Amino acid sequence: MKILAIDTSSTSATCAIMDEDKLLVEYTLNHKLTHSQKIMPMIKDALNSCGLKPEDIDVFAVAKGPGSFTGLRIGVATVNGLAQAVNKKVVGVSTLDALAFNLPYCEGIVVPIMDARRDRVFTGIYKWTNGNLHIIYEQTVLEVKELIEILKERPERIVFVGDGTLAYKDILSEALGDKVIFAPKSANMARAASVAELAMAKAVEGKTESFFELVPDYLRESQAQREYNERHGLVGDNNE
Repeated sequence: MKILAIDTSSTSATCAIMDEDKLLVEYTLNHKLTHSQKIMPMIKDALNSCGLKPEDIDVFAVAKGPGSFTGLRIGVATVNGLAQAVNKKVVGVSTLDALAFNLPYCEGIVVPIMDARRDRVFTGIYKWTNGNLHIIYEQTVLEVKELIEILKERPERIVFVGDGTLAYKDILSEALGDKVIFAPKSANMARAASVAELAMAKAVEGKTESFFELVPDYLRESQAQREYNERHGLVGDNNE
């Protein structure tokens, strides 16, 4: 089985192709341009580098969110379009799951954080046990101070990963002290290889979707929807 995976949920764009035995290719670009400009040339180059065509791919996978609204729409639309063109199945993977998977076999807990603005982060809590990644706290959006209070109750070492570390590193370090470790730069951003490996496990279990079914998982309303709600007095719990 060959899987082509992409992640455009954050500032970086990344594409990978994996088969059952190994990672064949992975490209990551975290510099300027927009995802709409980056991702298709990366996919084309990845396929060409492996001597493959889209029809050689068995499953197409994507980080479906949370993350940038525009980035998620681009990623999901790209994967659905590719899968539809060659009539293949798709798999959506949580962006937070994939970030946590960047740090295999960590001691303590892994806490991916993505900047959700207005002092909020997309986050969850994960732990490696017996070689498997387990979800301790389901993905959600929290104010940073709320996340800190939750983590203060945990006895383990805390490993943070994701672009939220760039915005909140000082606050987290000050509040949580020497319990905190931050992921190295090479693991602190989206990796399509992690998306691909998680998608491979799902596909083996038959947990695939039709390209008509896969949609982004925003975890919150779009800016336009929030502004509409505010104008009409409809502000709810999911708004920033």
